[in-house]
Amino acid sequence: MDLTPGTELPAFVRTTGFANWNRYAAVNEEFIPIHMDDEAGKAAGFPSAIGMGNLAWSYAHIMMRRWMGPNGKIEKLAVQYQLPNLRESTITVHGKIAEVSKCAEGSRALVDIWVDDDADRKLVNGQATILIRSA
Repeated sequence: MDLTPGTELPAFVRTTGFANWNRYAAVNEEFIPIHMDDEAGKAAGFPSAIGMGNLAWSYAHIMMRRWMGPNGKIEKLAVQYQLPNLRESTITVHGKIAEVSKCAEGSRALVDIWVDDDADRKLVNGQATILIRSA
């Protein structure tokens, strides 16, 4: 695993819409009209229904878990939501190593995280701290 600052993590890509959002709502008890109905989304000022912010946060976790494997631990993930995920858009979660330091357990990395969509809109911006334990 390359922990050099500037290294990009493999992106996580997902086309989102009602099927994804309904599954996520089911496990989170999050059946809110703006996530389930285009007319409710429009009434709230959006062009359609919108995805849950925490779903993008979950996708960031998936991206990091796939990359770091069983020796990795997500210690912190903080994000800011910039724009909503619109229905039937394809979103991509990106990560890039910003800093690395050695610690007693192995290596700790600060990872810049962002999510954009197929309309080149940045939806989410944030950072994660991960621990990669020594083998």
